[in-house]
Amino acid sequence: IPIECPHVTSALVHVMVDRARAFKQSDLQVEKMASLGKLAAGLAHELNNPASAATRSAQLLANALVESDDASRALGASELDDDELAVIERVRAICLATTATTIMSPLERADREEAISDWLMDHDVDDTLAESIAETAVTIDMLDELAGSLAADKLRGALRWVAAGCTVRGLVRDIERAASRVHTLVSAVKGFTYMDHAAATPEPVDVRKGLTDTLAVMGAKARGKSVSMIVDVAEDLPKVRGLGGELNQVWGNLVDNALDAVADGGRVTVTGRVENGKVVVRVTDNGSGIPAAVQSRIFDPFFTTKPVGKGTGLGLDIVRRLVDRNNGLIEVDSEPGRT
Repeated sequence: IPIECPHVTSALVHVMVDRARAFKQSDLQVEKMASLGKLAAGLAHELNNPASAATRSAQLLANALVESDDASRALGASELDDDELAVIERVRAICLATTATTIMSPLERADREEAISDWLMDHDVDDTLAESIAETAVTIDMLDELAGSLAADKLRGALRWVAAGCTVRGLVRDIERAASRVHTLVSAVKGFTYMDHAAATPEPVDVRKGLTDTLAVMGAKARGKSVSMIVDVAEDLPKVRGLGGELNQVWGNLVDNALDAVADGGRVTVTGRVENGKVVVRVTDNGSGIPAAVQSRIFDPFFTTKPVGKGTGLGLDIVRRLVDRNNGLIEVDSEPGRT
């Protein structure tokens, strides 16, 4: 004879609810750790490039400084008069001011270097200086003016000194750019994670900066697939009140999904606008799209359109809950070539 016991039923229900809550929290932590792993891998890749460039330039700089000292002593021994020194200083000033003002293709750079090398050999000057001079805005006409003002031995010393100075300045500029890139990436990660903010204190959030930081830390994955990322966020986009770290997690998950959805060489566009008094952020990709039959389920826990082992089905569920917590709304619109 079946026997009903409300007390047992009530106890079991409480246990089931507690276990379901614990499982859900555990799944959330797993997804967060997976996202953190992706972020760490991308950041390591991003930081490695400028760090390696700075190390390489610093190593070359030591030899370049030795050459610059030797060239300075040799030029000083050539006993230049004021007019000769003035001509050399004009060329060197142009050389040190900046790199060439136009961005040259590899073919154009090779042609320029070859032309300068030919000029140097015609004037009995070491043509190994051509590479250093080719990276500057110094023209053949300037070299002709220099050659017309100096004797052969003084010309060789002058060009050696100019090229050495350009090399040193170029290496310093490379180190500065690399260090600035590292600083920018660290600042982007700090902004992305809101490391210096209270964890659960709603405050005015700069959505534009959050999107910029997110795309900076996701850049490695985009370049790995040769995906073009287009950012079109209004300059005057107002701040919204919410939790900055959670909103950045939303942008990160959406951009990550978009990058997964597109093929190599695809395109992901992020826009931010004010529409009907609301801040609206759209993440659009040109992938194959989400089938209409499953679009209503993509925010369900454990539902994923990715292959087995590629997704947990929790990313968009987390996104939906984070958007809800920040008084927002998330929707999907998808067709082949535009999601």
